[in-house]
Amino acid sequence: MFPHRLKSLRKNSELTQEGLGKLIDVSKVSISGYENGNRSPDTETLKKLADTFNVSIDFLLGRTDNPDGVVNIHFDGGKGLHVEDEDEEAYLREQLAQYRKMKERMRKRLEEDRK
Repeated sequence: MFPHRLKSLRKNSELTQEGLGKLIDVSKVSISGYENGNRSPDTETLKKLADTFNVSIDFLLGRTDNPDGVVNIHFDGGKGLHVEDEDEEAYLREQLAQYRKMKERMRKRLEEDRK
């Protein structure tokens, strides 16, 4: 599952194996090995890949089909996470959107700095 997900994410991001390797400080050969299933990344590399593609490690490894890493807090039919009111929910959604934009800007800046 991991090789397929990695290759798909890389291609959807229009990155070459070499380009992805530069972003996460590994060789093109390593990326090729990961995508072919001949090599497995270490924990730190998995973290870098997840951050680069803004997905969870569980998604990369095929443990979930939910790429964003958001955990649903429903358990045995429970109601899940409760927010006090619509204003609180709107505020939390706005904060999350701002965080994701900032994270993407930082990823792009890091990518530019490594060129």
